[in-house]
Amino acid sequence: MKKLILLVGVLVGILGMLAALSTQGQPKNPNTMKVNAGIITPKLKESKDFYANVLKYSVAFENEFYILMHAPDNTPAVAFLLPNHPTQQPVFQTAFQGTGMFFTIEVTDVDAEFKRIKSLGVPIAIELRDEPWGDRHFAVVDPNGVGIDIVTYKAP
Repeated sequence: MKKLILLVGVLVGILGMLAALSTQGQPKNPNTMKVNAGIITPKLKESKDFYANVLKYSVAFENEFYILMHAPDNTPAVAFLLPNHPTQQPVFQTAFQGTGMFFTIEVTDVDAEFKRIKSLGVPIAIELRDEPWGDRHFAVVDPNGVGIDIVTYKAP
């Protein structure tokens, strides 16, 4: 029995050393940040439907005044908040006015996404095109007026 306990102790020690070595040399960043963009809008249902049906986002959290959605790979996140909600501070009260904001969504195959989204009958704000700096992209506009640039990057 003592030999078994000793063997288990040695194995636990070896596993602990291996775990420590596997993270050795990797940078530790205690200030890691993640951006969740938010839009203050009365169009919660329209926004949810657009991001779910057109962009394949899923709901991570939802209540009567707030929706948090994630892309298929769980990043990035976008949130929608009702304006003038009594639970929110003044900085989060005024509705977005529909101009001066855009999102860029990088995809592996922009041609396939263009074909898929166009087949849904979504109006295309910028037709599929190649830019001299290397982007191949197109754009749509969400229910709040946010331009969404859908792009595949390539070398110019």
